[in-house]
Amino acid sequence: MLVNRENLSQVFINLKTTFNKAFDGAPSNWAQTAMLVPSTGVQNDYAWLDRFPKMREWIGDKVVKALAAQGYTIVNKEWEATVGVRRVDIETDNLGIYAPMAQDAGFSAKQWPDELVAALKNNAFNSLCYDGQYFYDTDHPVKGADGVEQSVSNRGTAVLSNATQAAAADGYGAAHLAIMSFKDDEGRPLGLLPDTLEVPPALATTGRMLMENDKLADDTPNPYKGTAKLLVNPWLTSTTAWFLHVTNRPIKPYIFQRRKAPVFVQQTNMDSDNVFDRGEYKFGAESSGNGGYGLWQMSYGSTGQG
Repeated sequence: MLVNRENLSQVFINLKTTFNKAFDGAPSNWAQTAMLVPSTGVQNDYAWLDRFPKMREWIGDKVVKALAAQGYTIVNKEWEATVGVRRVDIETDNLGIYAPMAQDAGFSAKQWPDELVAALKNNAFNSLCYDGQYFYDTDHPVKGADGVEQSVSNRGTAVLSNATQAAAADGYGAAHLAIMSFKDDEGRPLGLLPDTLEVPPALATTGRMLMENDKLADDTPNPYKGTAKLLVNPWLTSTTAWFLHVTNRPIKPYIFQRRKAPVFVQQTNMDSDNVFDRGEYKFGAESSGNGGYGLWQMSYGSTGQG
């Protein structure tokens, strides 16, 4: 193929089409547990996270939820995936090797937020959230109805088990009860109902039996069947940790902050240094954003280490 602007344009139009088709068809699960927050600047401030709004009877002046003194910001990062296209491959019509690369770049771009949100979960036992505590922690400070601060836990160590009713209650049952027991700083129940059990592949069978089977492994009735949907996440790195989330509300446990959605980019200037020095054109994807932790009350995590 003669390398000229017209032919180059057609080559990269084809690659972009392949990229977009792969992007549109790739599976993605981040939106099940994370809320999308648009960003237009370098970072977003999440001081509002300490305010958990609930309706109350209007008696006298309205009670305004003030921002907490501590700040919580998420700084955007730049992301990319780049593939080099050799000039000689265009000249010799050897372009078939780049279609899978364009497909994989599109696939990877679609799953960029999946990896981002999964990394948050993998590090949630030792990463800080808006209240200055680890996202999964045993001592989140919450004021009671009497104004006295108390420690509230959304972290456990129990194994996820379907062996017996007692074992299931110690793990999944305790997490379910903990979330439903969370209260606001006026001592009122938040009314949260967990609906998603998230596990790594190693716990997929146990999670499926807990959520779908009529009976547990010891042939006793399963009281937890249907209490949540199962999410098996291949991006989770621990083989024992598991999570229970509230995902049926606008605010979700995790934050996906997006400044720029993944876009196809290309470098096809025939006079560029890359072409002159290395005989190479480029294409790939670029995006901008980051992830962070939302309301810890919306999730419970167990290390699963007993």
